Order: sequence, then structure tokens, then C-alpha cells
Amino acid sequence: MLDLKALRENPDQFKKALAKKKVKSEPLDQILQLDTKRRELMPEVENLQAEINKISKDIPKSDAETRNKLVEKSKELKEKLKEFEPQLAELEAKQYDILAGIPNIPHDSVPEGKDENDNVEVKKWGVIPEIKNPLDHVELGTKLDILDLDRATKITGTRFAIFKGAGAKLERALAAFMLDRQTAAGYTEVIPPYLVNAESLYGTGQLPKFEEDLFKIPFNDTHFYLIPTAEVPVTNIHRDEILDGTKLPIRYCALSPCFRSEAGSYGKDTKGIIRQHQFHKVELVSFTAPEVAEEELERLTGNAEAILEALELPYRKITLCGGDMGFGSHKTYDLEVWIPSQNTYREISSCSWFSDFQARRAAIRYKSESTKGKTQLVHTLNGSGLAVGRTWVAVVENYQQPDGSILVPKVLQPYLGGLEKISTN
Repeated sequence: MLDLKALRENPDQFKKALAKKKVKSEPLDQILQLDTKRRELMPEVENLQAEINKISKDIPKSDAETRNKLVEKSKELKEKLKEFEPQLAELEAKQYDILAGIPNIPHDSVPEGKDENDNVEVKKWGVIPEIKNPLDHVELGTKLDILDLDRATKITGTRFAIFKGAGAKLERALAAFMLDRQTAAGYTEVIPPYLVNAESLYGTGQLPKFEEDLFKIPFNDTHFYLIPTAEVPVTNIHRDEILDGTKLPIRYCALSPCFRSEAGSYGKDTKGIIRQHQFHKVELVSFTAPEVAEEELERLTGNAEAILEALELPYRKITLCGGDMGFGSHKTYDLEVWIPSQNTYREISSCSWFSDFQARRAAIRYKSESTKGKTQLVHTLNGSGLAVGRTWVAVVENYQQPDGSILVPKVLQPYLGGLEKISTN
């Protein structure tokens, strides 16, 4: 959520910054108009409350006649207050609702642009394998009997998968390898809940704007949501807390299933397991002080890149332009891995710096000597380290052999009992 005080003091700066995300200025104008009305009404309410409080203190000290007059006066003032308080509450609620739907402002270094075509490539790594007539992962997985989409569709529906035999072991090996590498890089592994409440989704910015993308589960007199990413529960570990600034940055990693309705994506990536309703992902989350947050973004992104490089998978790193950035993002790098059957790079990780946008919504603060004992909002960051299913696709396709077998990357072989090749033999 944006800083209302800062918006009030410099609205033109916010309008200019959000224009980079293709956000119109009208919602900001509405917030400021409501804020003006609210600030005009506030003194009336505060003065009435102060007068009522003063009368309450004077009543016990007064004689009977004065006491009766004060009681009557207090009743009159309370009736007046009843008229103003609902008006104030309505203004605040409207203002808050609009503010909750406005995205984060982009960092100055974020490039201008309308969509993914305007993203900027900043790095390319690895050698693209020379594969004549590459098969896609569905053909390879079906022939090797390690992937079954038809039976998954029978069990649940489209965009679900069954990994079998060596395919299931490869998925598990990739996840274990990623967790081992990320914990060695300084992340504390956690296993969070996979169902979360609305407050948690609000804190990270998925609610109220993106509810249609979520799976909602009724439960007794309330409801939960299946997590779209471990970012949600892991970021909310420290919701409503004041952290010890000397212990920052705090870094977590988590393997979890992710559940997404993929609303609005019908017809996109319907073949295979690139875009699923359920998939596994290792998530990296960091809480840090503002002055080192940009450096932390580079570190976190590097931790995700290290997985691709260890697996020797060709990839590229791009900076997202303003028009292609996520709702809460201040700056985002996408990592895209080479997919031979598509003859292109596809996203496998998105690493974002949220500035204090999530922390303001979730009330995550810190205190240290550098803040002179005052509480200050942390900066949050997260990224995929990596999406396990898409890494599975990349390994299967990039390591395919002419006979239809798949070589196992050297770093994964210890996780697969020394297995060097997946084949029908």
C-alpha cells in the first residue's frame, strides 16, 4: 500500500511514477479529494470528543445543579458526534478501498514500456544445445512413461499432471536440490501452511484485487484460500510484528504446492505442464532494511540464477518494464530458461523487490540503533528459486538424447541414487 502522507505531500511525483505502470491519475485524485474532506471533518470530531471527555471529568467535581447541566450538555454533544462519526468512517473506508487497489510505484531504474515486448535483457548465460527436431516434454514424458496428463485430467480436470517413476523422482530431486542450495546460501527453510486467511492475502497484495485468481475454500463460518505461492504465508510470518533491526536481513525459503485458477489465461500454454492449476515451487523471501534492499534484490536473484547454472540450463535475465510489472512490485527481474521445443526462453523465476508496499499492508516493522529507537517499515523481497515443474520441463527437453532418453544433470545424480540416464531400458 502506498504511503498516504507522502502521496498527500507530493501527488505529482506519484502520478508520474505510476504512469510508468500505465496507471491513470484519477484514483489518486479521488483519494486526495476524500482525504481533504476527511481532514476537514477530523477537527470537528476531535473537538467534540475532547469536550465530552472534559465534561466527563468535571461531572464528579460539580454540585448537583451544575452536574445536571453538564449531563445534558454531554448528551447534546454525543448526539452531534453520532452525526459526524459515520461520515468520517465512510470517508476513511472509501479512501482505504481505493488505496488498496493502487499498485506500488516503480523504482527509478525500471525501464519505460507497455508490455513484455519492452522488457530489457540484461544477461544471457549458457550454450543452447543443438537438438535436431526436439521433442517437447509431453512427448518425451509419455514415451518414457514418466508423465501422464490424460489420467490426471480424468481424476481432476485439465491443467493437472501425474509424475510417474523416474519422473516423480526427478521432481522430488529437483526440489531437494534447490532447498539444499538455498539453505547453504543462508536461507532458513520453513514449511508454512498451504491454506491462508484473507488477512494474509491482503498483506501481500493478492486481495482484494486478484480474488478471481484464487481457490477459495469454505470452512465452518469462514473461509480459507489455497496459496498461490509460498510468498503469502512466509511473508506473513512476521505480520503485525516489530523485528530486531540487528537481525536483518531475515531470509526464508520454502517448498510448497501452489494453486492458481489461471483466470483469464484460457488458451495459453494449454499443452503440457508450463501453466498448471497445481505445481511445486521453492520460494525465497527476504525482510531487510530499506538502505540495502536493492542490493538484496541482486543477491536473491543471483541465488535463483545459481540453480540454473548448476543445472547447466541456458537462461536469460530481463528487467521488467513498467507496463509488465506486478501489482506490488517496485522492481522485478525475470529469469527465462531455454525450452528447445518452443525455440524460445520461458519464465522460470520472477524476483521482486516490493519496497515497503507489503510491509505497510501487513504492519511489518523493525527497530534498531540506526532508526534511533523508532519503528520503521521493512522492505520485503521474494522470488522463485525455482518453479520446480518448469525446471523439470527444462531438464527433460534440454537433456534429451536422439534415442529419446534423458541425461540426468550431474548435480542431480546423487539425489537419484546415481542414476545417469532416464530411459525405457
